[in-house]
Amino acid sequence: MKLITTEEHFESAVVTTKIQDITGVSALPPISPELRQYMQTNLPSPSVMQDVDRERLAFMDKNGIDMEILSYGNSSPQNLEPEQAISLCQLANDEMARAIAKHPTRYRGLAVLPVGNSEAAATELERAVTELGLKGVLLKGNYQGRFFDEPFFLPIFEQAMALDVPVYFHPSFIPQSINDHYFKSDQWSPVITGILSSAGYGWHMDIGIQVLRMVVSGIFDRLPQLKLITGHWGELVPLFLERLDDELTAYGDLQHPFSYYYRQNIYATPSGILSEPQLQFMLAEMGADHLMYSLDYPYKRPQNAADFLQTVQLTSRQREQIAHGTAEQLFKL
Repeated sequence: MKLITTEEHFESAVVTTKIQDITGVSALPPISPELRQYMQTNLPSPSVMQDVDRERLAFMDKNGIDMEILSYGNSSPQNLEPEQAISLCQLANDEMARAIAKHPTRYRGLAVLPVGNSEAAATELERAVTELGLKGVLLKGNYQGRFFDEPFFLPIFEQAMALDVPVYFHPSFIPQSINDHYFKSDQWSPVITGILSSAGYGWHMDIGIQVLRMVVSGIFDRLPQLKLITGHWGELVPLFLERLDDELTAYGDLQHPFSYYYRQNIYATPSGILSEPQLQFMLAEMGADHLMYSLDYPYKRPQNAADFLQTVQLTSRQREQIAHGTAEQLFKL
């Protein structure tokens, strides 16, 4: 069975160095010392993040992965100020294209954009797709606390629809005030607070709210062919589709119920959370045509990466669609 994984991360040594030269620190954003220590201890090394030739290909071959869709990890220039981000995102996309060109049958990639200047971001998305051959864009977290449903960012999504490429919404660090309000307590250590506020729960809550806001903003009435992707089985939102319909439909200014847009315009991947109950729930809510496979490599390397889709209860068509069919259609592979 062909296997395409769609949320796999890469970093460029030259881009990481330039980010560090600009910020004076590592590429991680301002976070608590305890969380920084935890992240630096548990994150893959720069050499693993930058590798496309050795360990990554060996992992892919061992697990039967035919192709990875690459996107930038934590060392991303997206949220720098526009005067630095524009040129650095161009460089990052060039570096991504060069990495893909080394193994053109094994990799495709998603662009990174200087979102602080939405017009420049739209221009760079067009260049990345039409000149470099990238297959969409990954937006990481938010921009200086601003969610992407703001009209300021609309040119990015207009360009994505015009090019017919998807936008992948990926979690990132949440504001410190939200971190403290929801996850901080003297009953557990600061490291536990950091985990709960990030990969444990907070990241997923935050990006789920981002997607929810996109739907409620009415962007899919304005851009009906826009396609979004969300990882980690939908970042909690699919659990509440029916509830959102019940509560919003009578009061919102949308042409359709919330769930209509979610099932029409949004695609989901597991991001390495390879759990059959979650898969079966998402299958019932969204159907195989809106599900893809992903591992979140190299941050996660699930032991059952190779055989998960072979062992769960799926029809042959569902299995093939999730393994590669949806990705081939969405990314035009």
